Amino acid sequence: MFSCSSGSIPQQPKYTVLADTETVVMKGVLSRSILEKEKAFSWMTENRKYGSADAGAVKVFSEKKDLFTVLIFGGTWCHDTQNILPVFYRLVDKSGYPDNRITLVGVDRQKTAPHNWHTTWNITMVPTFIVLQNGKEMGRVVEYGKTGNVEKELADIVAKLQ
Repeated sequence: MFSCSSGSIPQQPKYTVLADTETVVMKGVLSRSILEKEKAFSWMTENRKYGSADAGAVKVFSEKKDLFTVLIFGGTWCHDTQNILPVFYRLVDKSGYPDNRITLVGVDRQKTAPHNWHTTWNITMVPTFIVLQNGKEMGRVVEYGKTGNVEKELADIVAKLQ
């Protein structure tokens, strides 16, 4: 789905579960359903319950859903990912943005991904949300973003797409 000079990231889940004493660490292409089914990731469902989706972001995502895809790098072990990823999926649910336009890549504690995707996409912190149009990066939000409102910052990127 996403192409770049060093190759592409497949959308179908293909991951490795790494040994970790604290939590389950998944590295590779994941899916929302994998995270929702794994008992160790109860944060995925629980953290989506708190708050409500930004109305402006819902509108933008809904209106422009066919113009972009989202590539996400996150760590199943990372508290920031555990807090922010469910907020993103709450926006997805409210806006009707299709899951098949999202690719989620799990990284290990060193923030590395298979096939050096972390290098190709310059991933230094997680989660990182990259908005793509026709495979080209149009903008990104890293961790909590500049304002602490990830939904609004993503919507600001998407709003500029034509």
